[in-house]
Amino acid sequence: QVQLVESGGGLVQAGGSRRLSCAASGSIGSIDAMAWYRQAPGKQRELVAALPSAGSTNYADSVKGRFTISRDNAKNTVYLQMNSLKSEDTGVYYCNARIFSSGWFRTYWGQGTQVTVSS
Repeated sequence: QVQLVESGGGLVQAGGSRRLSCAASGSIGSIDAMAWYRQAPGKQRELVAALPSAGSTNYADSVKGRFTISRDNAKNTVYLQMNSLKSEDTGVYYCNARIFSSGWFRTYWGQGTQVTVSS
């Protein structure tokens, strides 16, 4: 059984910073891409940032220059450093990872962590 557990969400003032973490645990063979998505109230879930096991990162235009995705492969953890936060960054942030477990790759999702940016 593989689990992704996010942490670091909360209430932050506009212009502030927040760091999200997502740790994968369980029967993990290897981890390919890891990513962060978010879902604002009344909107569809959207990709915020993605980080493959090899290659360059990919960011949504709305967060370029403000957010940074990184990973610690030894800890099976992905991070999202969010700076210069805006009210439109408010939403539930979900961790996503493509993990090799029990013989094949599957995509897993975390339970989500709420980020609220007050203006």
